[in-house]
Amino acid sequence: MKTALLFAGQATQFVGMGRHLFDAFPEARAVFEAADEALGEPLSRVIFEGPAADLDRTENTQPAVLTVACAAWAVLDARGFVPAVVAGHSLGEYGALVAAGALRFDDAVRLCRRRGQYMQQAVPEGAGAMAAIQRLDRDQIEAACRAVEGVCEIAAINAPGLIVISGERAAVEAVCKTLEGEAIVTPLPVSAPFHCSLLRPAADRLAVDLAAVDLGALRFPYVPNVDPVFTASADGARERLVRQVTEAVRWSETIAHMIERGVERFWHLGPGRSNLTHVKRQARRAAMGSADDPKELASMLQELSA
Repeated sequence: MKTALLFAGQATQFVGMGRHLFDAFPEARAVFEAADEALGEPLSRVIFEGPAADLDRTENTQPAVLTVACAAWAVLDARGFVPAVVAGHSLGEYGALVAAGALRFDDAVRLCRRRGQYMQQAVPEGAGAMAAIQRLDRDQIEAACRAVEGVCEIAAINAPGLIVISGERAAVEAVCKTLEGEAIVTPLPVSAPFHCSLLRPAADRLAVDLAAVDLGALRFPYVPNVDPVFTASADGARERLVRQVTEAVRWSETIAHMIERGVERFWHLGPGRSNLTHVKRQARRAAMGSADDPKELASMLQELSA
């Protein structure tokens, strides 16, 4: 069965995430320890003990979610599992590239720390906003964004009828007010307006850091957020990660492309199972599981040991 690994993105974090991996698997424990060493501080303590306010700081959230996802990957990798393809939602793309062999984990965790810092510093807290819009298509939402003053752009196309917008707070609120009668509108509790042009300063700073990182050859294909097709080479990965900061996450297209290429099952790595929620909206019959659920992880490992 062709299996895709989907790596979690931001807003999935919770205090205590990944503890079942740390306690049960030495290879997972080594990933948490490697994160602490790479950052020169006990990130694992924030992950397991909080407080939530510290974990929710973007500069901690991003390396923390990456670490939990990569710890789950280490468990599968140690048992010889080879996926058909990998992908990650936003921040999750770094985990996908670690699994595929393009990025060293220590480089990735440091990049995610800086990515979080740069994003938060690019726009003063409170100046930006994001909202999820359900039941409308991309053309309708883009038209609403163009009709308001200020910056408001599509930040993520997560599934059919589930799109996220991002930009200046007043502009986002104006679009939400316009669409209230036609759609389900949900403001998102974020500290910065991710995946929009306001984050250009963050993208420029991240580009410098990415240029200094070595990329390895891919062990298996990945699907980038901004160019959602099977990609068998790490060439261009730096440029795509930079574009990802200011461009929309084309997640719905990512899932659709995987299905077209014969993927029959999706396994989620990292906290929660949000990626699987998105998959269900367009592939209800696909098999799926989350390594964040100890029972589902046990089922995965039982299959790999058969």
